[in-house]
This record gives sequence, structure tokens and C-alpha cells, in this order.
Amino acid sequence: MLEAIPLLFTPKCSPTISLHPFRSTVKHPCFHSISCSLSKKFKINAAKKQDQDPEFKPQNLDGENKHVIEEGSGEGFDFGWLPAFPHVLTASLSNFLFGYHIGVMNGPIISIAKELGFEGNSFLEGLVVSIFIGGAFIGSISCGSLVDKLGCRRTFQLDTIPLILGAIVSAQAHSLNEILFGRFLVGLGIGVNTVLVPIYNSEVAPTNFRGSLGTLSQIGTCLGIITSLCLAIPTETDPHWWRTMLYIASIPGFVLALGMQFAVDSPRWLCKAGRFEDAKEVINNIWGPSEVNKAIEEFQSVIGNDGADLDSSWLELLQEPHSRVAFIGGALFVLQQFAGINGVLYFSSLTFKDVGITSSALASLYVGLTNFAGALCASYLMDKQGRKTLLVGSYLGMAVSMFVIVSAVSFPVDKEISSNLSILGTILYILTFAIGAGPATGLIIPELSSNRTRGKILGFSFSVHWVCNFLVGLFFLELVEKFGIAPVYASFGGVSLLAAAFAYYFIVETKGRSLEEIEMSFNAGVQGRK
Repeated sequence: MLEAIPLLFTPKCSPTISLHPFRSTVKHPCFHSISCSLSKKFKINAAKKQDQDPEFKPQNLDGENKHVIEEGSGEGFDFGWLPAFPHVLTASLSNFLFGYHIGVMNGPIISIAKELGFEGNSFLEGLVVSIFIGGAFIGSISCGSLVDKLGCRRTFQLDTIPLILGAIVSAQAHSLNEILFGRFLVGLGIGVNTVLVPIYNSEVAPTNFRGSLGTLSQIGTCLGIITSLCLAIPTETDPHWWRTMLYIASIPGFVLALGMQFAVDSPRWLCKAGRFEDAKEVINNIWGPSEVNKAIEEFQSVIGNDGADLDSSWLELLQEPHSRVAFIGGALFVLQQFAGINGVLYFSSLTFKDVGITSSALASLYVGLTNFAGALCASYLMDKQGRKTLLVGSYLGMAVSMFVIVSAVSFPVDKEISSNLSILGTILYILTFAIGAGPATGLIIPELSSNRTRGKILGFSFSVHWVCNFLVGLFFLELVEKFGIAPVYASFGGVSLLAAAFAYYFIVETKGRSLEEIEMSFNAGVQGRK
């Protein structure tokens, strides 16, 4: 029953709060169109053309590195994301590892059980899979304190130790205890990274591209899942191939440790640590010289309000406005998981069998590609449409998808039509999840969190995520056997509608605002109610 857990999902979540009506009306396209012609010359400018929206406010746009290619007086393509891209890409390699370890046990678990002597014991097979989540829960809780003291860059490097060791121990395992220990170590590392990546990406990316660059983590997860599923194909003929797959899992850990040696640290953490000159250098390199003074001034203002020490207390999450953000972060994860993404991903292979796709690996690959396509759409839309719009639209799409499947199962007119509707509903559900509910959730939590408590709030939120993920994986099949797939999917649709309503009423839009502007707006709202 627990075997379903690793097949499942990509963690993303988000909270927001509607008690402060600071929704941005700034309209700033993530990408400007450019018409290409070999006969025309292009030139690179250092200034970005501002939109003509009458409500446009330059102070709402933080940290843009302005590199624009313009064609005459035509529209240009904004390359402000480019300096930060290598750093965010390196961090997102952690999510590639996350996706890889989600999928790495799907095919080989039978071969592993046979070779290590617990074949046919579904409890032990499930334990090998689910102990990963136990480690991830502990890693998520511990990450906040590590980030506060060491900063993101060093925490990334430290975290590669359990990731590398866990993969190697698992690959060399000759007993049940060894494979369990290896999987626990991997889960511990993944738990830290799921918290660490959104913190790093949100603090390093320029404001106008924070959404687009933030979705790289979702894309990395999808690519990791697809890679593991493709590499699992030889396990059908080679019963020992699983060891090679786990050895391969250690390679990205080494690359991540080396890459982070050349990556920048968060300028916000550097300021909090009193390293203002280092922070100025980072801002100059990734956001542009024009942003240095403004950014440092905003950082100092927030630090003066929050305090400059590097270690926040968990008890601070009980105080306003941190308590509201923590509540929203936890609530969004609960809604995301109980909207059924893990259950749908698990059950998708059986759904695909109805239309003749008997290979579970091939069915999972189709699901992975759909998830990847949705993540690409999210990277384009996140800074154009905003987090709130994508969240609401995503959950509404997920609800419609669930009700399509329920209708196909409950009122079958024709077997072939019913099967096709089930496939359509499943694909639509996964696609709409990947466009909004997946990536936007992980983006909006660090955006709403204060500089002081960002690590603790994300640690709390993701620990809620892992608990809910475990519960869905544990009880999903049992509920299907007891009530049938239609009532379970109908409940997923109902939760999706509830999540859409929650996002509509409690989430505020964060696109186009620096993290400091968001934090100061929250603090001003709290003071205004006192």
C-alpha cells in the first residue's frame, strides 16, 4: 500500500493573506516579443522599456538587471534574468535529485525486494519507499536553523553529504537495514533541499523574474522523474540494474557541491550577517549596479525592524504577521495534498491500462511528460498572470478534471468513451496542477515570509506537506477499495474547489514586488490594527 508514495508528486505550495489589500496592478510582461530577421541588426541596451500602464510604479520593481535586445524602435527582449540564471539553475539541481529519487524506486523495488530477501512482503516494500518521507520530514524541520546560521550556499554544500552517502549506501546495500538507512539519508537531504531551494531562488532572483526563475525547481523535479523512469527500463531484463541507478543518483550531489562553490550567496542573508560589502558585490553582479543602493537600503530597513541576529526562534511563528503566513503555508500544503495529486499519479497507470497502455513505466513516463509541459507553461505565465490567478485557475481546472473522471466512471455510456474521458481527465488534472498548484505554492510562501523567519516558516510548511503526503499514500488504496474510485475522486474535486476559494479570498498577489516591500506591507498592516 505504501508503494504508491514515491511515484507521486512534486512539492509545491503557497500561502498568502488577504488582510492587506496591496494587490499589484503593475503590468510587466515576463518576456517581450521580438521579431527576428537575418537581414536586420540588433543592439544590446542596458535599459528596459517600461510598460505604458498608467498605474506603473517603478518602486514596485526590484532588482532588475536590464539587458535588452531591441530592433530599431520595436519591442525588445528582456535579459534581466540572465545573470541570476546560472545560480538558480545550480540550486534547482537539488530538485532534479528530488525528482530522481521519487521515481527511482518505482520499477526496481521488485528486484530490490527479491535480491535482499523480502519479496512478497508488501509492508517491507512500502517501508523501503516511505522511510524516504520520514527522513524528509526531519530534514525540512531542521533546515530553517541551518539556513539562518550558515546561509543557503553552505547549507546546500553540507546537505550534499547525506544525499551522496545515502545513494551510495543504498546502491551497495546487501540487507534490508542497509537499504533503509540509505533511503533515510537520502530523504533527510531531500527534506532540507525542498525548503532550501525556494528560499534561495526567491532571494537571489530579480523581482520581475522571481516567478519564472522560481519555476526552475518544478522543471528540475519533472526532469528528475523522467530521467529515473527512462533509466529504469533496463530493470525489466537486468535484476541488478537498480544498483547502477542508485550509484548514478550520487553524481548530481557531487555536481551540486562543486557548483555551489561558484554560486553567490543570498544578498539578504549577507546583509543580515553584517557582510554588506559582499552583499553589494552580489547585487551588482546579478541585479545590476543601479539596484545596489536601493536594495541595501531596503535590506537595512527590514533588518532594523526584525533584528539583525542570524537565528530566529520557532516561537516567533506564533506572533503576527508570521503566524498568519505560517497558517497559510500549512493550509495550502494540506489543500494541495488532499486535492489528490499523489493518489491520481498512483492510479494513473491503472487508468492508462484501460486504453491499452499496459506498461506502468510507459504510463508513468506519459504522466511525467505532462507534468513537465505544465511546468514549462508555468515558467512563462508566473510573472505574467501572477501567483494568485494561476493558483485559482489551477485548482478550478483540477476540480473539473476530477468531475470528468467521476462522470466517466459513474455514468459510462460506452466503455471506449469512458476510458478516453478518464485519460483526458487524468492528463488535464496533472497539467493544471503543474501550471499552478504545484509551482505557485512553493513560490508564494517565501515571498510572504519575513526575512527573519523565512527558513522557519518554510520548514514548518514543508513538514506539513510531508505528513499529508504520507497520509494520502497510506490510505488512498484502502479508501478506493472501501468506497470506490468515484467517491474518492469526487472528494478530491471538492477539496480542489475549496482550495480555489481559499486562494481567491486569502492569497494576495506578490508579482512585481520586492520581498522587502511585501514584508513592510505586512508589518504596516499589523501595526495599523493595533
